[in-house]
Amino acid sequence: MCGCCSRVQRGWYDRRVRQVRDLSCGDARVYLEIEVRRVECRGCAAVKRERLDFLADNPFYTKRFAHYVGRRCRTETITAIAQELHLDWDTVKTLDKQYMRAQLARAGTPGPKAIGIDEISIRKGHTYRIVVSDLQRKRPIWFGGEDRSEASMAQFYEWLGSKKSRRIGLAVMDMWKPFRNATRAQAPQAAIVFDKFHVLRHLGEALDKVRKAEYARLSGKDRRFIKGQKYTLLSHRENLTLEGRKALKTLLAANKRLHTAYLLKESFGQLWSYSREPWARRFFDHWCASLKWQRLENDGAPKPLCHKACSPSCAIPFYLAVLLNHSGNARTSG
Repeated sequence: MCGCCSRVQRGWYDRRVRQVRDLSCGDARVYLEIEVRRVECRGCAAVKRERLDFLADNPFYTKRFAHYVGRRCRTETITAIAQELHLDWDTVKTLDKQYMRAQLARAGTPGPKAIGIDEISIRKGHTYRIVVSDLQRKRPIWFGGEDRSEASMAQFYEWLGSKKSRRIGLAVMDMWKPFRNATRAQAPQAAIVFDKFHVLRHLGEALDKVRKAEYARLSGKDRRFIKGQKYTLLSHRENLTLEGRKALKTLLAANKRLHTAYLLKESFGQLWSYSREPWARRFFDHWCASLKWQRLENDGAPKPLCHKACSPSCAIPFYLAVLLNHSGNARTSG
């Protein structure tokens, strides 16, 4: 039987004896000495190796040995497995890929109801691939695309199929527009939710604009409290050193506008601590009302904070607050 097209052939072209590595017996490495024949395949119009079902994709190893290597790679690094089994790094990687393909074929095409979408960089030069995870099962289900464009994102929905795409109820992602456009086109029923990290990052950017505006507004000695305090202002208080906390306390005491904007930005993170929609919605409404109570809309400096927080892109569905708190996109991003 031809190893490429699986067409049955009569006779053989030539044959040779080959050593194939199998599972070890204790500390001893085991090799099988087998006769491998080549056939002159009419379908391929070339001489091809015969198909042997017990061999892996790499014909120098058996399938059960490849399965053993793949299982070990689930808990160990490729380098560690290569050193232990006296194999080349690329060989271990190839056997691990075969194991993963077999596991994916066994699992079948998933039918997720909540997905997390993110991109990862595979090399320098802004070369990206898209990773989609099942948030309920907490595992990745698709890796592919040529970049992070809308066309690459559409490849996932084509692979999933229109029937299963219509079952998706939630899509968690960052604020990258191509991901949003592809999801709206292929799964319009899905609620699109921005990841907590990216929402808070935008509020941090707004707070930094307030800092820059205050630095430009002030002059002389009044600037000394703001100068060089960017990362002190944007860092979480628990991550600051004792010296950083003292600098933050001095900065907030010296500038009322920065103090107000800082408290509003820090308090917004409380949204993800609620487990019920009414509580989360009530908190958000009160938070937005506090912007008006502080009259920040008419204040030239903290206006960016109002724009970022109350824009439609940041108004997330509140009934998903608890899901984001426990299952966000952190598994995919990490």
